[in-house]
Amino acid sequence: MKIFRIICLVVLFGSPALAERAPKIEGTLVFQSERSFNDTLSRLKTAIAAHKMGLVAEACADCGARNFGVKIAGNRVVMIYHPRFAIRMLAASIEAGVEAPLRIYVTEQKHGTQLSYRLPSAVFAPYGVDDLDAMAQDLDAILAAIMADTLNEK
Repeated sequence: MKIFRIICLVVLFGSPALAERAPKIEGTLVFQSERSFNDTLSRLKTAIAAHKMGLVAEACADCGARNFGVKIAGNRVVMIYHPRFAIRMLAASIEAGVEAPLRIYVTEQKHGTQLSYRLPSAVFAPYGVDDLDAMAQDLDAILAAIMADTLNEK
């Protein structure tokens, strides 16, 4: 566990600056919110539940950094999925199981919060399985709705 924390710190330390310089990866969507990190994260979790997806895990780099006495900007990887998609995914391709859960990356910025994720259609496309592609399209729509609700001005 200690090694995991160290790796997270090395990879994610100063992540907002890295996010600004990171190469654009095909199929990755990036969104900016004017809201605070904590408000955005709370809204994201509410939207995940509202769209009947499960919050499988949450990796907290800033929490790990605090354990080492280091303060970094808010940084989470929120992992989501649902058994109904796991069943479809594994029926279509056992090998694709490595792609679940899906990840949403939430990073605190100087003026708001950045959210990013890879489209499920991009994640599952390399497998070349029609049923997997159909499932991924369904997940694309759900993630789009989750982002819309998270970023909604209301």
